[in-house]
Amino acid sequence: MSTPPPSLLLSRRDLDFLLYDWLDAESLVTRTRFEEHSRDTFDAVLDLAAEVATEQFAPHNKRSDAEEPTFDGRRVHMIPEVKSALDVLARTGLLGATMDAGLGGIQLPHVVSTACFAFFQAANAGTWAYPFLTIANANLLLAHGSREQIDTYVPPMLDGRFHGTMCLSEPQAGSSLADITSRALPQDDGTYRITGNKMWISAGDHELGDNIIHLVLAKIPDGPAGTKGISLFIVPKYLVRADGTIGERNDVALAGLNHKMGYRGTTNTLLNFGEGAHTPGGRPGAVGYLVGEAHRGLAYMFHMMNEARIGVGAGATALGYTGYLKSLSYARARTQGRPVAAKDPAAPQVPIIDHPDVRRMLLAQKAYAEGSLALILYCSKLLDDLATAGQEADRGRTQLLLEVLTPIAKSWPSQWCLAANDLAIQVHGGYGYTREYDVEQHYRDNRLNPIHEGTHGIQGLDLLGRKVVMYDGAGLELLRATLSATAERARAASGEAAGFGAQLQEALDRIMAVTARIHEPDDSGATARLANASLYLEAVGHTVLAWIWLEQYLACGSRSEPFHQGKRQATRYFFRYELPRTGPQFDLLEARDRTAVDMETDCF
Repeated sequence: MSTPPPSLLLSRRDLDFLLYDWLDAESLVTRTRFEEHSRDTFDAVLDLAAEVATEQFAPHNKRSDAEEPTFDGRRVHMIPEVKSALDVLARTGLLGATMDAGLGGIQLPHVVSTACFAFFQAANAGTWAYPFLTIANANLLLAHGSREQIDTYVPPMLDGRFHGTMCLSEPQAGSSLADITSRALPQDDGTYRITGNKMWISAGDHELGDNIIHLVLAKIPDGPAGTKGISLFIVPKYLVRADGTIGERNDVALAGLNHKMGYRGTTNTLLNFGEGAHTPGGRPGAVGYLVGEAHRGLAYMFHMMNEARIGVGAGATALGYTGYLKSLSYARARTQGRPVAAKDPAAPQVPIIDHPDVRRMLLAQKAYAEGSLALILYCSKLLDDLATAGQEADRGRTQLLLEVLTPIAKSWPSQWCLAANDLAIQVHGGYGYTREYDVEQHYRDNRLNPIHEGTHGIQGLDLLGRKVVMYDGAGLELLRATLSATAERARAASGEAAGFGAQLQEALDRIMAVTARIHEPDDSGATARLANASLYLEAVGHTVLAWIWLEQYLACGSRSEPFHQGKRQATRYFFRYELPRTGPQFDLLEARDRTAVDMETDCF
């Protein structure tokens, strides 16, 4: 029997190394929550995800991009392969991968489910967006919804019959949620009537299931001003009767579709709530059900947003990874030119992978994509530790470290796996810019991730303005201690590893000094202190990724297979080409440069 060709979605060999050799995911089965599992069940579900992603999601990726959804004024139309793929996915049970067995879930560790889902993200980002949002919606309800709300909406989501969205932004208020104007008027029966408009709502309308459950941010009259007055509501497209059957249409109307450069297979919508297209019970407004307590909606929504931020980082990683594998395959097969030292023009041409500059581009992609995958899986393992760690103090430290890493896990892959996609196009040469090859679509799809779930600027403000100073800097100190422990292990290993450990420790020392300098009390104000927050995010992110690569280097031990040699070479690349970028960045940050602050708006 012939061996099937390696996947061009993800490297299963790399996943096995990260899950088992590095993160020791197999040890999770000793914890009560995962005791029904084993490495065999983990491997089986990874095989299943790879199979469904390859056979059901990847084949229509280009068609769903070319034939994006349309709206005829009454309903949305899209290619039939999208629903077929989602129906197959639902039958696997993977929609409930991490959820309780009592709900019909598989109760997998997050680190394993993240690895599974990466196959779908690499295969077809546009189609995967529908279950991605549904799973996050269900997880929010499980965390903050009432028993009745959970029983009504979550099981149909796990069955694939209901889909979910998150409705935050509005036409006049994108990321500035304090300025939303959607209103929720209390009713005598305990429900609310929702009015307002929501913009950029991914998966906001379609015919892929029986219902769409919108989680909507709105303000109750007479509530506190700003974000403290925001509440969260369940607003289904169709009302659900007490027996679980579909009732009348709610007053949620699709006003139109937005057409983005990527994720073209995902409907992106402007939704009108309570504008009279449908009036349940003859009263104006869309029927909504309050989740949790009034005025705590943004805190609840952050449960979904933080999950989505790591998920966006995972999606960016997957697109960078598949682009890398496809450009690597192309570089091995494509012959062009001869080595620089070759003098005979009649000599046969060589594969372009033989050219040093092509190897440089491939090595950069490997460093970005494999490093990002390791970071995302590490954060997913923290979620497992948070849920199952025995000691409360351990859970507290895990939560703190995850909070500090979340903006990096979202933004670093979104920036640098996009750069990997750019390099994948370049490796393909002229063919890379054509639609006949996949890499140009991967770039367009991935270009959306730097803005999904908060821009780099927002993540930078979160990291520099909140995460590294919260609890008197405890989060930053925990990050420093975590990374320093690896640097110390590397120094103890001597040789090349010791040099990497010293480099990492030097970068960590700069982070601590620069952060203290930026936050020195003076009269410059928050604007000046946070003006270079994006640069801070990038420099700290690069330091974290250097740590991730050093961890992989150490996990290789003395093994000398080509796979492990490749890991070591990627580590060398990162420490020689990438980590040195941070030096000038730290210099600029430490100087508290005011160039952008001092630029008058009328001088542009």
